[in-house]
Amino acid sequence: EYWLACNEERAAQARFGAVMCCCGPCAIYRRSALASLLDQYESQYFRGKPSDFGEDRHLTILMLKAGFRTEYVPSAIAATVVPNKLGPYLRQQLRWARSTFRDTLLGLRLLPNLNRFLTLDVVGQNLGPLLLALSVLTGLAQLALTGNVPWLPALMIVAMTMIHCSVVALRARQLRFLGFSLHAFISIFLLLPLKAYALCTLSNS
Repeated sequence: EYWLACNEERAAQARFGAVMCCCGPCAIYRRSALASLLDQYESQYFRGKPSDFGEDRHLTILMLKAGFRTEYVPSAIAATVVPNKLGPYLRQQLRWARSTFRDTLLGLRLLPNLNRFLTLDVVGQNLGPLLLALSVLTGLAQLALTGNVPWLPALMIVAMTMIHCSVVALRARQLRFLGFSLHAFISIFLLLPLKAYALCTLSNS
């Protein structure tokens, strides 16, 4: 998941002119640029309440708003702590989902000045999970009301998952990335409800 976020998502964004979230553990900024935005960065609020997470995404948005450029450097190496149990992982994903939704609202004005791909990417990150959730709910409703299995949407989800993981396995030259297709179950049954909850509780820090 981390490999995909950096070497696929952020690498693609950089190709089109701006990384939309420079990850905290592996981001470095020019001191003068950071100093010029420090007051805004330290007083991060959302709906009048202090916001104490998603600071890396927020700082990236501030940098882009100020006219600075954000770049992706594939040779960078960083170490960080990651969740190794389901509970902490879901709490992390809840923070990240709220941060993505919040800072998308703050960064909407940026998009007209950036490459159109970045607009598509931001829209996809926010609407994609919600559209997937709608597809799953529609499929379950069809199954419950008619007794017919929604094979077409199910096969589409499976095909897109396998294509994605195959491309990544090829690019990374590691067959283990094919196993990431199993993450689809986590995405559908755990992360989709979690993102819906995040959207309904954006003011909760």
